Amino acid sequence: MALNLAPVSVAADGGAGPLLAHGSNPIAVIGDMDSIPKDLVGRIAKERFHAVVEQDSTDFEKCLQRISAPMVVGVGFLGARLDHQMATQTSLVYYSHIKCLLLGEFELVFVVPPDFSINLPINTRVSLFPMGEVMMQSRGLKWSTDGLKFAPDAQIGTSNLSTGPVFLKPSKPKMLAILPVTLAKLVFTSLKYAKRW
Repeated sequence: MALNLAPVSVAADGGAGPLLAHGSNPIAVIGDMDSIPKDLVGRIAKERFHAVVEQDSTDFEKCLQRISAPMVVGVGFLGARLDHQMATQTSLVYYSHIKCLLLGEFELVFVVPPDFSINLPINTRVSLFPMGEVMMQSRGLKWSTDGLKFAPDAQIGTSNLSTGPVFLKPSKPKMLAILPVTLAKLVFTSLKYAKRW
């Protein structure tokens, strides 16, 4: 699914293995190289490896810092390790100027752009999770977010429902949207044409 949306691939460290298994030879492998199997090293050109030895950032952050692309689609960052997932969600907000869509087994996650419109099917689950204090205007949701002050330790917005086309306008780049992964192509297209932070 991800390769259909974004066919040019970059591996975050050991992510090179799944990419090669799916027939995609990454144009770069970025990370501290602590999890890439040795038998894969010879299958990727040496000049494509970009080792970043500092341990103050995750491999996901290392990739975002070094990729220049209209949009990034990430796979393998949701699920499995909760601590890694939470770190990734934090990075999404920190690097909110980069359009990035993360795909998991069941859900997808992205930072809501300044003005975001998407034509969702009616009764689609739309979860909104604030990563900081933020307000957000909305249209097309069963429970309006207008006038609410969101924060991780206060108001959150899980399990809302679409009533048709949805419009979201957050006050800051602090709101994550979580939707079913089956809508990946639709979300990708909507994000592609949305304004950047």
